[in-house]
Amino acid sequence: MEDSISLLFKFHKEGSKNGVSIFSNAMCLCASKRDFRVGIQVHCLVIVNGFLSNVYIGSSLITFYSNFGGVVDAYQVFDEMPVRNVVSWSAMINGFAQENEVDMCLKLYKGIMGLTLKPNEFTFTSLLSSCMGSGCFGHGRSVHCQIIHMGFDSYIHVANALLSMYCKCGEVKGAFLIFESTKSKDLVSWNSMICGYGQQGHAIQAIELFEEMKKQKVRPDSITFLGVLSSCRHAGFVKEGMFYFNSMVDYCVKPELDHYSCIVDLLGRARLLEEAREFIKKMPIQPNGVIWGSLLMSCRLQGNFWLGIEAAENRLALEPWSTSTHLQLVNLYASLGYWDQAARVQKLMKDNGLKRDPGYSWIEINSQVFRFTAEDISTGHIKSIGSLVDILVDHMSNFGVEEILL
Repeated sequence: MEDSISLLFKFHKEGSKNGVSIFSNAMCLCASKRDFRVGIQVHCLVIVNGFLSNVYIGSSLITFYSNFGGVVDAYQVFDEMPVRNVVSWSAMINGFAQENEVDMCLKLYKGIMGLTLKPNEFTFTSLLSSCMGSGCFGHGRSVHCQIIHMGFDSYIHVANALLSMYCKCGEVKGAFLIFESTKSKDLVSWNSMICGYGQQGHAIQAIELFEEMKKQKVRPDSITFLGVLSSCRHAGFVKEGMFYFNSMVDYCVKPELDHYSCIVDLLGRARLLEEAREFIKKMPIQPNGVIWGSLLMSCRLQGNFWLGIEAAENRLALEPWSTSTHLQLVNLYASLGYWDQAARVQKLMKDNGLKRDPGYSWIEINSQVFRFTAEDISTGHIKSIGSLVDILVDHMSNFGVEEILL
């Protein structure tokens, strides 16, 4: 059976007139197949056939460009649409949500509310996604109030999005209240709460919830086990982690790379480096850079330089573009006094044009998120921040802290 893309090009070649539905379906199919080249061709046919002003096709185009990170192109389509419905508005909000552009998402939401259109559940899940991605809990709570006011808190997809947002922002107590009040919990609800506990270091609660999930006859999947294993990893529960990893087969869940990575990290954090190395060797699938990176980090923290070098070399074989791994390998060789090898890795970085990307931190104050990097003096409050740091240093000195590592 021919799909909508094949039919579209076939009818165009034959000179037949295509309808709105086939164009819209073709764009959606290009988005789902991640086929940008064909999607551009379909967009050209949309223009040729005079369907650019159609609201349904316009919404499909917005989704298509957004899925490829082309939020600017998506917004151009949105801006040029003569008629917009709630689907096109929601699709545009979702596009900016994928880029964590929370301010634009909220601006568009206000645009909907200024019209006679009523937001739908997809509108709110996209808004919550933007708040979660940018860490704007203040905005997230405001959206939550809107959800309750408009009666969308009973929608399971919205409730799950709220769960994820509260957990991601560190508000696990609030997340659990939402979880308990959700009447028709699905697998996503259980997974979101278990993973939320794991992300915030509440391993015991995650395990207890997993056991309750089994009592409720809800069958766990790979994401469930990933949440439990991640919880065990953060808490250092080696025995429990190995037990749950081995029990995956009882539920016909095949371990994936992420599950193996959790176990390697769990063993490494517990100072069982040789056990982690043997675990990697016995894996039935090829380890990826994340797994070798987990072992590398554990080796560096525990001073096992030789095994760390082995892990770093293996990771670079898989990810030769990784700047951080190059730098870690340089430090490992330098720690052992192997200056020639350290220089070799540094030259390799230079030859490949690799430079260190600065990390950044963020903080939310009065519903506004501030991002900054080390030695960042671009903020207008740098003098006040410096004065406050000096005060903190004095306080630490008064408590007997003589050396401060910055």
